Amino acid sequence: MRMIIEATMPPEPFNTYVKKGTAGERIQKVLDALKPEAVYFTARDGHRHCTAVVDVTGSSQLPSLAEPFFLEFDALVEVYIAMTPEDLAHSGLDSMGDNWG
Repeated sequence: MRMIIEATMPPEPFNTYVKKGTAGERIQKVLDALKPEAVYFTARDGHRHCTAVVDVTGSSQLPSLAEPFFLEFDALVEVYIAMTPEDLAHSGLDSMGDNWG
């Protein structure tokens, strides 16, 4: 199952890591732990932000996905289940109208 991890990092401690020259190393450490299929960095609401897509086997992996961001960056983390178009095609969506329409 795929999950989208949204991590919003406050200015501190990230600014300190940038000044020390260790921000890139810390980001890479987190990414090595996550093993994302895709990852993007941007700014959101004035904060540094990371969006990562990971493939997991179950919800028990959630702590190992979120804690690196919490512990390294004091980040706010949100996690969403995600589907590919193929997943959606196998979801039974077309027959749900019979039960809920």
